[in-house]
Amino acid sequence: MSTLATTPVPTIEELFRLFAETRQMFAETDRKFQETDRKFQETDLKFQETERLLKERSAETERYFKEKSAENERYFKERSAETDRRMKELSKNLGDIGNRLGEFVEHMVEPTVVKLFQTQGIEIHEVHSGVHVERNGEGIEVDLLVVNDGAIVAVECKSKLTEEHVNAHVRRMEKLKRMLPAYRQAFGAVAAMVVPADVAELAQQQGFYVLTQSGESVKVCNDADFRAKAW
Repeated sequence: MSTLATTPVPTIEELFRLFAETRQMFAETDRKFQETDRKFQETDLKFQETERLLKERSAETERYFKEKSAENERYFKERSAETDRRMKELSKNLGDIGNRLGEFVEHMVEPTVVKLFQTQGIEIHEVHSGVHVERNGEGIEVDLLVVNDGAIVAVECKSKLTEEHVNAHVRRMEKLKRMLPAYRQAFGAVAAMVVPADVAELAQQQGFYVLTQSGESVKVCNDADFRAKAW
């Protein structure tokens, strides 16, 4: 006959000990969870502090770049205004120089223009500089106006003659005859210290006398077969 093995029943002291050990294990586990939670909270605080610092740095960096951008913009505006002022001043100075050179050409041409045109068969009685003419709401200016009894020669004086100067003088001549109707004929001439060959050719094609500097004097440099246009 077999005998069944039986599990011994724990005593009350053993049960109390097991409960105490279990309670201690739960307490230890709770402590570890609390410690972990504390570390998570500390980590979260560190992340928040880091985020705050990054935002402050970002705001500081943005403020810095805005200040630098505004400073650079102000600087470039000031430099641009200064450059613009200097360019205007330079342009004015160059214009003044050009005007003075034009006046210099006038003074060179005026004393010799009588003899020059006499050699071209034109008898000269008067020479007027800086002539301004107005009639019927129109107005023109002529650097030198050479006059005889029945004809006039309008001379445009420049330091360097250009195509635009020639074309402008054509327009001036188209007005001159009707603004000074007392003269039977009007002729045109251009004078300059420097006259490029192509511009001289254009001026001759338009029927102008071409006067240019030759040493310390002025000469007529039209072709031998040139015939002046009468307006």
